[in-house]
Amino acid sequence: MNLITKNTDTAMYITLAYVNEGDVVIDATCGNGYDTAALSEAVGESGMVIAFDIQQKAIDNTRALIEKDDRRNVVLVKNSFENMGEIIGNFTGKRPAAVVFNLGYLPYSDRKITTTVKATMKGVADALELIRPDGIVTVTMYPGHDEGRREKQALLEAARKLPADRYHAVHSVMINGGRKSKKSPPELLFITKRYD
Repeated sequence: MNLITKNTDTAMYITLAYVNEGDVVIDATCGNGYDTAALSEAVGESGMVIAFDIQQKAIDNTRALIEKDDRRNVVLVKNSFENMGEIIGNFTGKRPAAVVFNLGYLPYSDRKITTTVKATMKGVADALELIRPDGIVTVTMYPGHDEGRREKQALLEAARKLPADRYHAVHSVMINGGRKSKKSPPELLFITKRYD
């Protein structure tokens, strides 16, 4: 696998370096379930994945994928990731090792239903508080549509202001257009936490 040809694969590869068996992780946007399934495998039977989405279709798609693989360590939550701070404490006393955001819209679905700047900024801020020290927040951004451009701008501005002694933030972008000559390929933001 060539990791730099598909940003979603790169995002998951790096995220999994922070995840161990028995960990709790959050998939903030479960979509079609691929990230949820990868995280479920990584944390094993003793771990837990809490997967959020606002769309019933995304919850159903993810449920079908994890049931096909008989994964029993996933909790599906039909709610916005902007509410994860209030919801997460109901499931476990352990702090998440990772929170994964894949912004934009559900593939092959209504493109008018997208993540929003307001929800994203709150969700990412909550994720940074929730993760344990040495945990990671991974955000795949899609600046090819209007709300995606606004999300990217707001996220990068907020990431630049994070105190460097507490967080490390990295922005990754394909500078030659990415796969299939996309003019605005997905971009990645990784933020790790050094201490509380």
